[in-house]
This record gives sequence, C-alpha cells and structure tokens, in this order.
Amino acid sequence: MKTLTLGKTGLSVTKPAFGALPIQRTEKNEAVRILRRAYEGGIRYFDTANAYTDSEEKLGAALHDVRQNVVFSTKSMGRDYDTVARHIRQSLERLQTDYIDLFQFHQVAAWDEVDNGAYAAAEDALAKGWIRHIGVTCHSLAFAREAVASGRFETLQYPFSYLSNDEEQALVRSCLDAGMGFIAMKALAGGLLANARAVHAFMAGQEGVVPIYGVQTMEELTQWLALAEEDPALDDELQAVIDQDRAQLGGQFCRSCGYCMPCPQGIEIRNCARMDMLIRRSPWRPYFTPEWQEKMNKIKSCLDCGRCKSRCPYHLDTPNVLRYMLKDYWEFYEAHKAEL
Repeated sequence: MKTLTLGKTGLSVTKPAFGALPIQRTEKNEAVRILRRAYEGGIRYFDTANAYTDSEEKLGAALHDVRQNVVFSTKSMGRDYDTVARHIRQSLERLQTDYIDLFQFHQVAAWDEVDNGAYAAAEDALAKGWIRHIGVTCHSLAFAREAVASGRFETLQYPFSYLSNDEEQALVRSCLDAGMGFIAMKALAGGLLANARAVHAFMAGQEGVVPIYGVQTMEELTQWLALAEEDPALDDELQAVIDQDRAQLGGQFCRSCGYCMPCPQGIEIRNCARMDMLIRRSPWRPYFTPEWQEKMNKIKSCLDCGRCKSRCPYHLDTPNVLRYMLKDYWEFYEAHKAEL
C-alpha cells in the first residue's frame, strides 16, 4: 500500500484512504468486519465525521485495539465554540481514542462561519492534545483558495477527480506549494465515474493527493484493495476511458455536494439533478421504482425560488437542470419500460 505524508502535518497516510460515510448504512457487525479487513489489507487512514450517524462508533469498535497504527480524521459542522467542543468530545468517545489525528471543519463556505468561536474551540482542543491537526473541507473554490492562503488550516478536503478543471488542478498545486495536505473527496465524481481502474491510475499520478473512497460493502473494499496491490499504470486504454468521460461529463454537472439542500418543496436535488448520468452509467432499474418516480415527479412542484441556484458552488442553473432531468427521465422510461 502506497503512503504519503499529509503536507506539513507529518501524518503518514495510505493512498487510498477509507471513506466512512457510506459505512453508516451497513449493519454494525458487517461494518466492523469490513473496517477490520481494510486494516488487514493495508489501509491506515480512515475518514469520518460527527454527522455520519454511527460511523465513528463503528470505526472505534473495529480499530480501537490497533489505534496506534491508524490515522483518524473526523469533522464537525459546528459553527460556535460549544458545539465544536462538544463534537470533539463525542468523537473521542465514539472512536474509543484519546486523540484525533486530524480534526476538520465540515463544509465551510466562508471564514466567518468558523470565526465565531468555532476555530477557538479547535485551538483549545489542540492545546489539550485532544486533536493534533486542524483542517477544513469545502465545495467552494473561492473559499478553498482563501483557506490555503490563510495558513490557518493544515489540510484541505475538496472534490477532486479526473473531471476536475484547470482551476481545481491549480488548487492542488497551491496546496502543495503551501505545504498543505490535499484530501480528494468525491474521487468518483459522486458516483458518475464507473471505471475504478481508470480512477485509481489517475489518482496514483497525482502528487501529494490522497483520495478517499467511500465503502459500504466488502465487494467495494475488495475492489480497491486489489487495485492498490496491482497498481495499474495509466496506459492508453485507461486514458481513453478518461478522455471519453471528460468529453461526456466535463463542465457543468452536479457533483452531489448537497449545498443546494434542503429544498422548500422537498425535492432531492443532489440526486435528481444528475439523474441522466445515474440511469446511464449504473444499473438503471433501481431508479424506476415507485419511490424514485415520486421523487422525480416532485420536480414539478419547483417554485423557481432560486435558493438552490444561489447556493450552488458550481453556479449551475439548478431549476432548469432539474426540469431537463425530469423530461429526460420519463423519455428514458418510455424507451425502456418493456425491460422492467
């Protein structure tokens, strides 16, 4: 398993890392088995968050006896002193540890969100030894640049894949130049990238970047462990896959970051706004259940209030995207309903 040093933190992390958001949807005993297999397979970096329901508890149950051999990063969406301090104490208890290697402020869009006592709480936890390093996660390119320039964070976790544009590639280079660790979330572009070999080969060539792959089944973990062992090179065949995906998906597509939500009409924007690719790049039948048909038809209730559009860090015209997705969804259904 390849390792890299996470910027100036000095933390040695494996490439890839284990993203423990999806594991919250896995039954506890199976989740513990998966996490333990990840450790046995060589993964030493595990990323979670206070908001991921019982994810931290599952990590603690699976890895408390080998705690000294792993790196834990967790996150808080707290925006004041008391909430951040409480979240850190909760994370320590759930992870069954007396320190957190990397504490991250979760989904920050502007500095003033954490400048109201939240950052001070992290500094105090750092002084007490409860946390060892402070990082930040975000989806806003403007704030990501600000975070790098500020010198207040040791790591940045940001969406990054082979669909990332030149500005996002430049963001990675600026982190390297600043000695800041770069953690790639959504390395599969929110599930749109289906060729794991191409994803692995691309990420292997990204200096200083540690990708986090969300895992919730043993089959998914087995795939990433096998790729880590094989370490396929970025050959002409895989480059062709990347080029085709960039041509089809590059530019304005929904990253499923969720900043647009909640919708006042209850539209599940983060998935509905990328439905055209979900039904064409993954098994499509699960997206035509009565439940999903109801979710998609909620788009008809859109008020054009503009909230989702104003919140989108990628400047999508979200209401129009949703209307297109609904039209495409039912056209796809008509063409394939005989196969259901």
